[in-house]
Amino acid sequence: MIKFSSSRFGDLETKEEKVINFSEGLVGLPDLKRFIVIDHKDTPVKWLQSIDDPDMAFIVASPDTMTSEYSIDLDKTVRQYLQLENDNDLVVLLILRVSGEDVIANLQGPLIINAQNMRGIQIVLENPKKSCQKTG
Repeated sequence: MIKFSSSRFGDLETKEEKVINFSEGLVGLPDLKRFIVIDHKDTPVKWLQSIDDPDMAFIVASPDTMTSEYSIDLDKTVRQYLQLENDNDLVVLLILRVSGEDVIANLQGPLIINAQNMRGIQIVLENPKKSCQKTG
């Protein structure tokens, strides 16, 4: 078990196999490598809480909660990096930003996770296939 503190959620404890490892960190945050996903009430929105920094947590959601038209073509090097053998193990999360009543999804920087081995990477897309913004 891993025990750590979070400024948002207090003291937390999780099993090692629930930790998502972003060995390269996130874009602009190379030192943040270990995260857990925390459910947010009974909503499709979740929290991506850093284990390495108690103050860093991101609101995330699956792309299909924002739009049905978002798709990613993963290249071979990303699949190899994640050791992704089965597409059923692929999890894609978008970091959300709340601005007033607007919820804006970062479609250019999705988080790609292999749920089988809990390896993750944030990729940067030059031309996301769909853009979306939901307003209150």
